[in-house]
Amino acid sequence: MSSAVQLIRSADLAAAPYAYAATAPSGSRLIFLAGACPLEDDGSTTAPGDYAAQAARCMETLREALRASGATLTDVISTRVLVASSSQQDLIAAWDVVHAAFGDHDAPSTLLGVTVLGYDHQLVEIEAVAAVAERPR
Repeated sequence: MSSAVQLIRSADLAAAPYAYAATAPSGSRLIFLAGACPLEDDGSTTAPGDYAAQAARCMETLREALRASGATLTDVISTRVLVASSSQQDLIAAWDVVHAAFGDHDAPSTLLGVTVLGYDHQLVEIEAVAAVAERPR
């Protein structure tokens, strides 16, 4: 099934590894996902100190939350990637994992360095909004 999301690019803006905007048609169902955290099944934080490993676990969590909502990564209309660091290198380590996971579906995204996240040793969190075509009732 094809995605309801349409990614928008502009030749008038600087090249970026993501679309600058995205839309979903009228009648789409929006899915607002809680921040995907790098937590193991026992509640412990994945790979303390490893930005890339935590980003990978966040993507696994995000995929599962999307699946439970009837969506996939190609239905994501935007993301916000939060990284607990003031180092651009750490932000890029997390971003590279997220960008690779989305592949050609490079939805608009914001990458932020933040002071602290909610769980002990947590370095990465990924928020997302998705859109799927409304199913006839």
